[in-house]
Amino acid sequence: MPKKRSFFERLTGSVSIADEIENELGNMHQEEENWINNPPEEGELNVDVYQNSNEIVIKTMVAGVKPEDLDVAISRDMVTIKGKRENERTISDDDYFHKELYWGGFSRSIVLPEEIDVDAAEAVEKHGLLIIRLPKLDKNRSTRLKVRGN
Repeated sequence: MPKKRSFFERLTGSVSIADEIENELGNMHQEEENWINNPPEEGELNVDVYQNSNEIVIKTMVAGVKPEDLDVAISRDMVTIKGKRENERTISDDDYFHKELYWGGFSRSIVLPEEIDVDAAEAVEKHGLLIIRLPKLDKNRSTRLKVRGN
């Protein structure tokens, strides 16, 4: 039951700091409880994205996922990584002391800071680390076309 506000609080419309803190803590507890009871349907990968003079590189951990179960979609300005980590169901939930690993579908979309050469991109997985190399487009590159006649 809410605490009755003082005459001064009602007159000025102010709220005590203690009440504000109590409300905020209650909201945080409710959000945490909602997340525990309704976890997200899909996990999100943590990524490192960096560049050098020639390429943009994306690194992410995909341990426990077979390379053929990864889907990497690229366009000139975005990369989307999707997959699914399957858990063997031979152990009962009651037998776990800790259960912190994420199992299930995951995805991550990364907007790239500049355009890349889609045809020259490559992805390699080794020891659970996925490395995607995306060569940058050379916007200063030019060429001369020969005009052919009929």
